[in-house]
Amino acid sequence: MDRTERTRPSTRQRLLAVCTATVLAVSGLAALSSAARAADADLVRNGGFEAGLDGWTCTAGAVVNSPVRSGSSALRATPAGSDYAQCSQTVTVKPDSQYTLAGYVRGSYVYLGASGTGTTDVSTWTQSAPDWQQLTTTFRTGPSTTKVTLYAHGWYGTGAYYADDVSLVGPGADQGQPPAAPTGLAVGTVTSSTVALSWSPVTGATGYAVYRDGVKVQTATGTSTTVSGLAPSTAYAFQVAAVNDAGESAKSATVTATTPTGSGGSTGHALVGYLHASFANGSGYTRMADVPDSWDIIDLAFGEPTSTTSGDIRFTRCPVTECPTVESDADFKAAIKAKQAAGKKVLISIGGQNGQVQLTTTAARDTFVSSVSKIIDTYGLDGLDIDFEGHSLSLDANDTNFKSPTTPVIVNLISALKTLKAKYGSKFVLTMAPETFFVQLGYQYYGTGKWGGQDPRAGAYLPVIYALRDDLTLLHVQDYNSGSIMGLDNQYHSMGGADFHIAMTDMLLTGFPVAGDANNVFPPLRPDQVAIGMPASTNAGNGYVAPSEVTKTLDCLTKKTNCGSYATHGTWPGLRGLMTWSINWDRFGSWEFQRTFDGYFG
Repeated sequence: MDRTERTRPSTRQRLLAVCTATVLAVSGLAALSSAARAADADLVRNGGFEAGLDGWTCTAGAVVNSPVRSGSSALRATPAGSDYAQCSQTVTVKPDSQYTLAGYVRGSYVYLGASGTGTTDVSTWTQSAPDWQQLTTTFRTGPSTTKVTLYAHGWYGTGAYYADDVSLVGPGADQGQPPAAPTGLAVGTVTSSTVALSWSPVTGATGYAVYRDGVKVQTATGTSTTVSGLAPSTAYAFQVAAVNDAGESAKSATVTATTPTGSGGSTGHALVGYLHASFANGSGYTRMADVPDSWDIIDLAFGEPTSTTSGDIRFTRCPVTECPTVESDADFKAAIKAKQAAGKKVLISIGGQNGQVQLTTTAARDTFVSSVSKIIDTYGLDGLDIDFEGHSLSLDANDTNFKSPTTPVIVNLISALKTLKAKYGSKFVLTMAPETFFVQLGYQYYGTGKWGGQDPRAGAYLPVIYALRDDLTLLHVQDYNSGSIMGLDNQYHSMGGADFHIAMTDMLLTGFPVAGDANNVFPPLRPDQVAIGMPASTNAGNGYVAPSEVTKTLDCLTKKTNCGSYATHGTWPGLRGLMTWSINWDRFGSWEFQRTFDGYFG
């Protein structure tokens, strides 16, 4: 028998060897595939919305408990006007890598997509999803892409949509470790409303989070900041944490600071009312001398411009043909002096429903200052109330930072008010009466928005209030003639009860991220700077509430008792008081509003 023939493997042996090699090869591929899958991760933060809107930036979103796809929460977002209610999140990714984006949605015309991929941005959508429907799409990142923005949105005029269990599965980026905790935290200059802080730089930090009494109140890119909106004669504790893409460090050691008594602060409660001084309506004319002593600040309504953009403000008292019981100028001025001798303040209020004021130029700004000064000097007034409504204030499309406004009508107004404050000194009383649209709506929307299309007036008072917060005597937002506004609980609140006033006032006293941006927070005002604006009667405006609801509002905010469904973020016994439109309408209603205030504060 031939030796070669004897050592040649049989056909069966060859097949067995091939199969064995194949199994080993497949096993090796499976091992490689398993290893590749093990490197994949879900990169979305809070994709099930179980932690509220943490990690998400939404123009009109809120978390609801029904319907949900899994867990106990889901996103509900409602397009309105030109805003299609986008919610987005930016995630860190690896370059040149494959990712799968998925999420469950309900509603009509719901979109899910990714932008900034570095290759082809992708999106998927459903025309109608009466029940939970999964949307899925894939993309590959570009060779230098490290961040991608995921988003969901609805469409114009299609009603609310829902989203839940959003995921982005793919290779996780190596984000390293959070930085070390900052050291060297120190207190600098302290005023009645501000505390300056500084600390040592931390290697690897891209920013810092500042905490006041355990609550994150603002962020900083450098190693110093000033915390504002503090109350006089109050002790505060501060900490700082360092931040990078991997997360937030442990907090620094605590430092404390006590604000001194401020000359601009007040511990007394105040009743504020508007006096119809230049016109008559169904409420009738009330003489200055006939205003009861309960009214602490009397706003003369109104000074109005000669034209929208002139800046030339004129105050013309109601003529005898319209107001038969009007007093003479001499008696009017004498009554003002008598009020002031009794400790009351009398201001000229500029604007109102019909007085549109747009300081579009520096010339209009200067005219505003000179004409308002003339009114103050002529009648011996204590200061100025800004009641700009309608289209007086709006933001240019590229004006997105309330701390550094660029829109001329905003910049010129701030400059004019600072000039008046400097001219008349520390005793000058400055108050503002914006509508909720211009202040609290800023929690959801600011100007035209990142993608454009929003009402440019949304939140437009915020830069004015922020710039003048240390000069501002009192802010009394008009909690009336308002649409539904989202509170800090991410629920919409409507006029008609204590809950609306509690939610709107809590926003002013707690502060809030502007347009949902946690890194751009409008800081809280001092309690003595805030009064609640309410109509005196059903005749005075939409949003009237009965005395019992006024009492509930004050109980909740000043004592944290008698609260309804809204949970406040603090208790403020130093809340300044109440404002109403108007003294005339309250007189028409047998002084019900005044009696409610007197009965509560004594």
